Amino acid sequence: MALASSVVELQPSSVKKKTAVSRSWILLDHYGKGTVLDADKYAIMRLVQIHARDLRILDPLLSYPSTILGREKVIVLNLEHIKAIITADEVLLRDPMDDDVVPIVEELRRRLPQVSAAEQGQGKEEACAQDGEGGEENEFPFEIRALEALFEAICSFLDARTRELETSAYPALDELISKISSRNLDRVRKLKCAMTRLTIRVQKIRDELESLLDDDDDMADLYLSRKLDASSSPTSSSDAPYWLYGSPNTGSKRHKSSRVSGTTVQRENDVEELEMLLEAYFMQIDGTLNKLATLREYIDDTEDYINIQLDNHRNQLIQLELFISVGTVCMSLYSLVAAIFGMNIPYTWKAPGHEHVFKWVVIFGGMVCASLFLSIVSYARRKGLVGS
Repeated sequence: MALASSVVELQPSSVKKKTAVSRSWILLDHYGKGTVLDADKYAIMRLVQIHARDLRILDPLLSYPSTILGREKVIVLNLEHIKAIITADEVLLRDPMDDDVVPIVEELRRRLPQVSAAEQGQGKEEACAQDGEGGEENEFPFEIRALEALFEAICSFLDARTRELETSAYPALDELISKISSRNLDRVRKLKCAMTRLTIRVQKIRDELESLLDDDDDMADLYLSRKLDASSSPTSSSDAPYWLYGSPNTGSKRHKSSRVSGTTVQRENDVEELEMLLEAYFMQIDGTLNKLATLREYIDDTEDYINIQLDNHRNQLIQLELFISVGTVCMSLYSLVAAIFGMNIPYTWKAPGHEHVFKWVVIFGGMVCASLFLSIVSYARRKGLVGS
């Protein structure tokens, strides 16, 4: 659709410093030419004829999960930092000056004009002839190509974050195994929190793609060009107002009911190519999720190993405490002998000529205490109370 008439309502803005809520958008056309716009949500709603509840999903102040919505005239895409509105011939991307969005803008500028030039070289007559012979099956429409670029960007972004996390996590876990310290434990704790957050983000995108793949109607809603062609045909022109200006929740069904041409119905229901495209990115995002699952298993195994080590150290401390307690009891008995000899009571062995008695009492008392200590330790080992 041509949106040139609506662009005049928006004023291109120069590069500004980021504020709390960015109003900056970039509009990319069929040829990859970008126009930076400074627009509020009402201007965007007039520009692409989108409902406020759909535009609310792209609000950075609201934490909406990853969402892909196919409406009658637009596709609303909220994938992490990628917040885009796709029409049949233009792409609106939010926050084009963001560091994570700049590469996506460059990729769209690079990829969209190439396909456009090829379509222009074929000529209108040849394009119509190929359309009659099923030539469109060999080339995705504009909105699907834009979706492909955005899916590739988000999958590559999450895969890069996963690789960075793996690069930091595995050495940290190995270091924790070799040396258990507060610093290493805190480092692994932070990495585990980051992994959990990243897993939730990847899981949401995977669930959204899986939900899209499970419903042919949702995939058919992504073909904006087909719906635009059907609305311009004589067979469906009478029904156009129902889906053009109706509710986005029921418009697609009304639009589908207006297609009476067999060829049009076949093209609308033909989502096999889009399904194969989505499956490719679904497998890629699923592979990223599997990497995170493997990392989680490694972290869990490391935690189990650390707990075993800590339990072993705890058991060793208990054994040491047992030995010290037994030794203390034996020394208490030995000190009893010293207390008896220290009493101010006249004994016959204190008389001159009986000095050897003290030596034998000390030796005998020490042997008794040592024997008692060894007996208690042997009994504890025999009963399995301490290790060998």
